[in-house]
Amino acid sequence: MLDIENLRSRYGRIEALHAASLSVAAGEIVTLVGSNGAGKTTLLRAISGVQPVSGGAIRFNGQAIQTMPAHRRVALGIAQVPEGRQVFAPLSIEDNLKLGAWTRTDADIAADIDGVYQTFPSLREKRSVAAGSLSGGQQQMLAIGRALMARPKLMLLDEPSMGLAPLIVDQIFEIIAGLKRRGITVLLVEQNAYAALAIADRGYVMETGRITLHGTGRELLEDSKVRSAYLGV
Repeated sequence: MLDIENLRSRYGRIEALHAASLSVAAGEIVTLVGSNGAGKTTLLRAISGVQPVSGGAIRFNGQAIQTMPAHRRVALGIAQVPEGRQVFAPLSIEDNLKLGAWTRTDADIAADIDGVYQTFPSLREKRSVAAGSLSGGQQQMLAIGRALMARPKLMLLDEPSMGLAPLIVDQIFEIIAGLKRRGITVLLVEQNAYAALAIADRGYVMETGRITLHGTGRELLEDSKVRSAYLGV
């Protein structure tokens, strides 16, 4: 579904991605792990179109998209849940969800909002409440629900467990596993490397803007370098 070849991106004179390459097959959960500043968020932002690329290729279902504007990538089926959730704080839960469907013109938006509420019942109870008043876990659920409103084929998740209590973290990873069961392909960036690799079909390790290692989730969990650097064992 997603093929990235020799991707480069920079912030001014500083290159943040150095010829990064990876692939994601339809139906997979693929996890990208690495330390802070390794370039993981930059890579997701480049895929979604909010970070310019300076070289290389991004192909989605065989179509080159590296020069395509972000809104067209959403229409193709790519949705990102950004780091820090980035909900529209003054707006209600329901208005946040409607904004997630802004590229759509079909008649099923109301039904899809109801589907999000079925997935996250606590959001239905507070549908008229300002999103900024929600707990961190509820905001993360809203951010995922907002992305679902675009009917994505590929969901990009950036640090979904950041700042959440352990019990809520477990719920978030259950939700991510549920996305796969719904037929949504997932590319996951996550500091909780153990939990992320445990649900991943495959994973990649990124260091200083480069992909340095890849394998199945189990292979990376058992790799001595990964265990030492990212799992604390």
